[in-house]
Amino acid sequence: MNEIVATTVSRAEVEDLFYHEADLLDSWRLDEWLTLLTDDAAYYVPPNDRPDADARYTLFTIADDMVRLRERVIRLKDPNCHAEYPLSRTRRLIGNVRITGIESDVISAAANFIIHRFRHNDLLRVFVGHYRYKLKRQGGRLKIAERRAILDAEELGLLGSVSFIL
Repeated sequence: MNEIVATTVSRAEVEDLFYHEADLLDSWRLDEWLTLLTDDAAYYVPPNDRPDADARYTLFTIADDMVRLRERVIRLKDPNCHAEYPLSRTRRLIGNVRITGIESDVISAAANFIIHRFRHNDLLRVFVGHYRYKLKRQGGRLKIAERRAILDAEELGLLGSVSFIL
């Protein structure tokens, strides 16, 4: 880690952001979650075999910009969204948080995750993987400019619908 990263951000600050994000998502406080993102943020769930792929040239499970993220949040909050009504109960465990670099004003960070998902009349689903973030400081606080959730599962079929935000 270069010296600039250490003076601009601490691992504790990054962990606080990730833990706050996990709490907002588990509590279905999606509008508040959107405030953690920059206005030009992107959210990706790439294919398992090509986690570094470019969404313009590869089929992603999710490849959303802020317009699509806002639309996703509106749909997920709608009682007519049958994929999430009643809402899934989720519990995220975040660990191994690290700052992985800095380039200009972008701080790269990573973390591992386990998400337990409980749905009415369904089996427990467990999603395991790691996050890669690009963070920017805006107005004195860290915000998420890019979030990439990379699943470890070999296939997604057994995990069921990924209708919620990983």
